[in-house]
Amino acid sequence: MRLIPLELESRLRENGLWPESRIAWAALYVLTLDLLLFAVQLLTTRVSPRTSANLGGWITFLSLVAIVLIAMVGFRWVRSKLLWRLRNRLIVTYVFIGVIPVFLLVVISLISVYLFAGQFARFVVTSDITARLHNMEASNRAIAHSLANQYERAHTFDTGLARPRRPEWSRRQVCAWYGDRPQGNCSGPGDASAFDLPRFVTGDFRDLVRDHGRLYLRVATAAGGEPGSLRVITSEPLDKRLVDDIAGDLGKITVSPDARAPETRFSTSRMDDQTFSTGSIPGAANAFDRQVSFSIPLQVVDWATGNLEKRGSAVALVETRPSVLYATLFAALDEYARGVEYILFSIAIVFAIIEVLALIVGTKLTRSITSSVAELYEATIHINRADFSHRITVTSNDQVATLANSFNSMTDSIERLVLEQKEKQRLENELSIAQEVQSQLFPKEISQLESLEVHGFCRPARTVSGDYYDFLTLNSDRMILAVGDISGKGISAALMMATIHSAVRAYSIEGIPLLQERAATGTSQRRGTILATDPTGAEVSPANLIGLLNHQLYQSTPDAKYATLFLGIYDGASRRLTYCNGGHLQPILISKDGSAQLLTSGGTVVGLLDNMDFPEATIQLRSGDLLVAYTDGVTEPENDYGEFGEERLIQLVRDNRHLPLTRITEIVTAAVDDWIGDNEQPDDVTLVLARAR
Repeated sequence: MRLIPLELESRLRENGLWPESRIAWAALYVLTLDLLLFAVQLLTTRVSPRTSANLGGWITFLSLVAIVLIAMVGFRWVRSKLLWRLRNRLIVTYVFIGVIPVFLLVVISLISVYLFAGQFARFVVTSDITARLHNMEASNRAIAHSLANQYERAHTFDTGLARPRRPEWSRRQVCAWYGDRPQGNCSGPGDASAFDLPRFVTGDFRDLVRDHGRLYLRVATAAGGEPGSLRVITSEPLDKRLVDDIAGDLGKITVSPDARAPETRFSTSRMDDQTFSTGSIPGAANAFDRQVSFSIPLQVVDWATGNLEKRGSAVALVETRPSVLYATLFAALDEYARGVEYILFSIAIVFAIIEVLALIVGTKLTRSITSSVAELYEATIHINRADFSHRITVTSNDQVATLANSFNSMTDSIERLVLEQKEKQRLENELSIAQEVQSQLFPKEISQLESLEVHGFCRPARTVSGDYYDFLTLNSDRMILAVGDISGKGISAALMMATIHSAVRAYSIEGIPLLQERAATGTSQRRGTILATDPTGAEVSPANLIGLLNHQLYQSTPDAKYATLFLGIYDGASRRLTYCNGGHLQPILISKDGSAQLLTSGGTVVGLLDNMDFPEATIQLRSGDLLVAYTDGVTEPENDYGEFGEERLIQLVRDNRHLPLTRITEIVTAAVDDWIGDNEQPDDVTLVLARAR
């Protein structure tokens, strides 16, 4: 039983909504099952909440599977619709080959430039901090040397006396410890107890440290004869002022000294007093000078333990523009940097021009190819509609143009073949009509005489035959036997055969008046013609008939057309056969005892020359004598052993002379077919048999 009516299925197929692939059917089944489970869940929500909750997992799973399958089906549908046209395929190919690699190259270049800019910004910030630490370390060594000299002279020291008087030292704090004294001698802003001497500081130290949640630049120097005898530490807070002095020209720098999650460090709503910003974002130099941001992790040492904190515990966010980084990078190169800039800009312009030219050339080539294919497709539609006159316009000289020319040539050949086929069909129809008409010319029902039985057979080599045979009963005792062969084959031979057929019958009935007309005009008489002025005394004879027929054919047919004709009149009262042979194969008379003789009397062919004599002869037939008249289609077929031949025909008829005439005909024609084998029948096969009773 069908769940979907055939009409609905047909409409869905026409609109492209009927699933064709296994994935489409799977998506349909999964979606249907998902909807059924969802409906069951809605129905069981109030009745059984637990069952409804259990179904929720399956519904979610089936929904995900259905989405994946529908996405696959949709992708295949879009691909089939989008890529059906060759132009779209070429465009997609060009995009994958030409556009996407360039796009990826540009993206990779931008990412590389961005990463390089980030690294350069980090280098600028960290190198300035490192330079600051090196400067502090050098000054701290000088302070330590001065304090050591003070201690040697007075066994006491004062860090305030050793401090440099430069402005940058107004923010720095210097503390010194001698030996194991826990209390240090400090000078500078702040409280001396702001930081202590940690145990890990036993020698020289230089780094960014965290002390009580704040960041400092600190350097330590050990001086004196023994390790740790005098230790001097210089500290400067990493605050807004210091950052502004270090990289104030770079852009806006925001420093977060705490160890919060990166996404919350620079949140405006969560920034505390330890996070600070300095500087400002510079203006854009041009439309492409976009604002960029870089997060720079700072390496920090825990002052209490001396351990290096985890990477990224302190972060500096730099907000600047590429032009600022570029100016900073090439500040020392001056004119050389400008030359590099011009070179890079020129290379970019050249690459852009090449890409545009490639796009234009690719578009033109794609359009030329796809337009040619579209014309070919349009041409196939015309051919499918049997419009063979349609031709493709060829405007180029390439392989596609050669294909179009070949298509036009093929179309022209098809058009000629169609016309030839129509002409052939017309000729076949005409031949079929001719065959039907000709078949009516051969005798259908033969009136057998009391003393003579006759039988005729004709099988054309083509549609129509050029052979001729006829049996014409004059009265109860007399019959005309005619066998002929027309020169050539086909329609012309068939028409001439019809002419001879009509003439023989007409002359057999109206021959006496025609003979009288010829006598009155003074036409010379041939030997053997019986002619009298009294119509009652005139008699139709084979020679008269062939003479009249020869004159008619000579006057009405081309010179190359002629016929061979054997014509005999059998008289049943006397059992005599009077015959005349106009160039035809000599008939064979086989006696009852099996002896054979040829009827040799005859003249030339009919219709080739006018005013010819056609002699006639008479033979006596005895009971059982068999007359065999035939055409060359019986004796002249050949194979590897030569012709079928007259002797083989005589032997076949002699061996089967007691059989019915129809059976003798079948035996002879079968023997001829076997002799021919698989080859085409070369000529019309005609056989006429007459046996005296």
